[in-house]
Amino acid sequence: MTVTLEPPARTLRRDPRELLNAVAPHITELTVNVFDSGMSLWDREVSLLLRDHTMVRDMAERILGNAVMYVMGSIENPDQHLGVGKLVDIGVHQLILDTPVWWGICRLYNGGRFKHHAPFIERRRDGLCLRTGDFLRSQGWAIDEELWAIDGTDCSPCDDKVPDSH
Repeated sequence: MTVTLEPPARTLRRDPRELLNAVAPHITELTVNVFDSGMSLWDREVSLLLRDHTMVRDMAERILGNAVMYVMGSIENPDQHLGVGKLVDIGVHQLILDTPVWWGICRLYNGGRFKHHAPFIERRRDGLCLRTGDFLRSQGWAIDEELWAIDGTDCSPCDDKVPDSH
């Protein structure tokens, strides 16, 4: 009898916190606003999430971490159509709304090309959120299963015009 073992799934040893903090040297606009607190970019974005949303720090960090994974997944796989549920989308929007940080992300990780965000009005209900979680996991990301499953098929209204947007 022969037993064949499948190789383990590829594991990315990249930490969303480290990926976000690595953006700091690439921020060139409004640097006083971004860096005046003395916080790391990770702590800044978590603090902004806590300022604007009712949640505890652990949830803000979970949301932000998965948002960074999603952003990296969409940048690294521009031809793959991805989307997020409502909770992770809060973190994605946080990154986009802090425009000096978003530009830094685009400079460092997207070859200086701007990654657009132009959602449709209606939410998608086609399972894209679940498929995105599966895709990110297949790429080796340690996604937060609960955050990807909680919205199930009720996905953000992302467009399908990849690679220009997510």
